[in-house]
Formats: sequence, C-alpha cells, structure tokens
Amino acid sequence: MKYNSKLYLLSTKFVQDYPPSIYPELMYKQGRPYACLLIPSHDDYFICIPFRSSIRHKNAFMFTGTARSRKSKSGLDYSKIAIIKDMDYFNTDAKAIIDQDEYSEMIKNIPAIVQEANNYVDTYINHMKGISPIHPDMFARKYQYSTLPYFHDIMKI
Repeated sequence: MKYNSKLYLLSTKFVQDYPPSIYPELMYKQGRPYACLLIPSHDDYFICIPFRSSIRHKNAFMFTGTARSRKSKSGLDYSKIAIIKDMDYFNTDAKAIIDQDEYSEMIKNIPAIVQEANNYVDTYINHMKGISPIHPDMFARKYQYSTLPYFHDIMKI
C-alpha cells in the first residue's frame, strides 16, 4: 500500500496563531524550523508529527539504526502532534531537511508510523468523546503532555 505523506516545515503563520506563551507543549525552538511528517487523516485534517532529537517517553516512533539515535533517543514524537486544516500553516517555500539515515528509516517504517499516529489521535478522540474511555492512569501516561487538547476544535471534540 502506498502512503501519501510528506515532510514539511511549519510556517510563521502557524507560530503566530499558536504562540508558545499560550501553547507551551508545542515544540518551538528559537531559530529552528519545526520539521514534521505530514499524514492525511481519515478526517478532514492533517496529522503533523514532529521530528525530535531527544525523546524520553514511549509515545513516539523511535529511530534505532541512525547515527543520531545512537547518541540520543531521536524519533517522531506522537505526543507533540499538530492537527492542521489550514494549508497556510505549511511553509511550501522552504524544504524540510532531516538526516538521510533518519529519512530512510522513516520511509521503511511509514506504514507502522501512519498506523501508530492515527491510533494515538483516535484513542484520544474516543476517550474525550466518551466512546471508548481508557483508564485515567493510562490516559495520563499517554496524554499528560500532549498537544492534542490545543486542537479540539479541528477534531470536533
């Protein structure tokens, strides 16, 4: 199965509309682009999964065979997903640049990444809507520092 996913940088419009002072869990670093893997969801929005160089939890796809992953725990962080509808939030002028070995490992694992990201978002939505609640301790472990509460309007919660 072919997956329609791309790498993007988030635009300054996204940063202006989601400032770090109000949305502290979004992973902004001054002067650094917010590179993410963009996955179209089964709903009418995109799931934007950021690349991180140091992840200390299990809510992520962890790179294992890359040079950076041997030094620090790098990967795609599901807990910092941005849910995006507005195409102006993507910087289409600049190219997202990531390590070649991380890109290769991501491409090899794209089916698992897409499934895991969708499951992470769907579990959150189903819990919040009361469709399929999970135990409060498990919810706290998975979503305590998640960015998903910032996007309730887009997810129709």
